[in-house]
Amino acid sequence: MGEDAITKVSVIVSKGSLEGVYPALIMANGARADGIAADLFFTFFGLDAVHRRRYEHVKVATVGNPGLHVATLAGGLPGMSSVMTHYMERKMEKLDIPPIPEFLQMIADSGAGIYACKASCDLFDIARDDLVDEVEDIITVGEFYAHAAGGQIIFT
Repeated sequence: MGEDAITKVSVIVSKGSLEGVYPALIMANGARADGIAADLFFTFFGLDAVHRRRYEHVKVATVGNPGLHVATLAGGLPGMSSVMTHYMERKMEKLDIPPIPEFLQMIADSGAGIYACKASCDLFDIARDDLVDEVEDIITVGEFYAHAAGGQIIFT
């Protein structure tokens, strides 16, 4: 690796939508595949991706999502989020991109750290038992910065 090569990344996941979670999972997985140390820090609505009752139900945000190229009014129609989520999941399956539960397991098995934000867990009354087993710990922002020291911080 060159002198400026990235050797460590910490990815902050703050959005609880499919298009907010998958970029983080893909980046962390890609980092580990390239031998780069990686941590994932789930905060605010990003916690849905590691919440036992929610992580299998993360959906595409259709209202006000300019990437969908759908009018806001159309995005708000009943069922639109479910339809778009199903469409995206089928496309990802064809590309062999795993669903969130499997992806989290793969990333954890690769040695990446997976953490939940203490302030967000306190805000939303989320306890350790509410989170999937792949989450190593609930940590403070200061503890996250200690984990991230010397690496690149990426927001998704």
